[in-house]
Amino acid sequence: MLKSSLRNSIKKNAKHAKMLENLAVHIILIIAVLITVYPVAWVIGVSFRDDNSLGGTKIFPDEPTLKNYNTVTSEKYDNGNSKFLVWLMNSLITSIGTTILGLVLATTAAYAYSRYDFKLKKPSMMSFLVVQMFPGVIILVPFYIMISTLGLMNSYIGLILMYSVTVLPLCVWMTKGFFDTIPRDLEEAAYIDGCSQFGAFWKIILPLSKPALAVTALFAFMSSWTEFILAYTFMTSDEMYTLAVGINQYVTPTHTEWGNFAAMAVLVSIPVVIMYIAFQKYLISGLTAGGVKG
Repeated sequence: MLKSSLRNSIKKNAKHAKMLENLAVHIILIIAVLITVYPVAWVIGVSFRDDNSLGGTKIFPDEPTLKNYNTVTSEKYDNGNSKFLVWLMNSLITSIGTTILGLVLATTAAYAYSRYDFKLKKPSMMSFLVVQMFPGVIILVPFYIMISTLGLMNSYIGLILMYSVTVLPLCVWMTKGFFDTIPRDLEEAAYIDGCSQFGAFWKIILPLSKPALAVTALFAFMSSWTEFILAYTFMTSDEMYTLAVGINQYVTPTHTEWGNFAAMAVLVSIPVVIMYIAFQKYLISGLTAGGVKG
């Protein structure tokens, strides 16, 4: 009888301890969510204010207005083209181009690193990590010399090439790590069925790598979509600006139009949110689930 009551008491205490642990974890998570969401909510609130101020006692104004959104989307060049639409198109062209080129280069390079052994393989892979340690501003001068020599200043191609170079090291590392988890038996079975090496890569490796490709595509897209320094330096014409550069016009040494700045920031973030939603099923799916069957 005593053993039974003691056992029940231990179970009850363990249950209470588990409940307290879960409570503590949830409190920490709630605090982390509030810390993350609060700045975003504040920016959204500022975008609906009428006074272009950053301060205030309330996150959202009592009388929200779309004035700031109308302002940033209605500004036009002398030729009548909307500044916002021009910058949006420039950002889409450079970001999509960087994503496509980055994926092509990253997947082929990662496949070579994953499946072949060659001299300087480890040092070259390590060099990818080393270059990530240096700030991007260091490569401005080499980029400027190269782009100006090639005659690619103020062009989409020049910006896409520079963005692809900057995102390639991390993209190769992420994709190569995923390729390492895919059994080589799948490729060997494809070879037996008559597939070439490229056919096995295209029909076996890439379809199984959708989660890794989604993460790589998101990284490449977001890196180019939000990049400022390279676009500001190498896009010398206002009509070649990206959204990240265009938003800078609301910040001057003497004055900042916080309402317009916040409205533009919200508009700039919408495509990224759409990308996350579109690729969500790949981001949360299993890596090689279903790769080998019976």
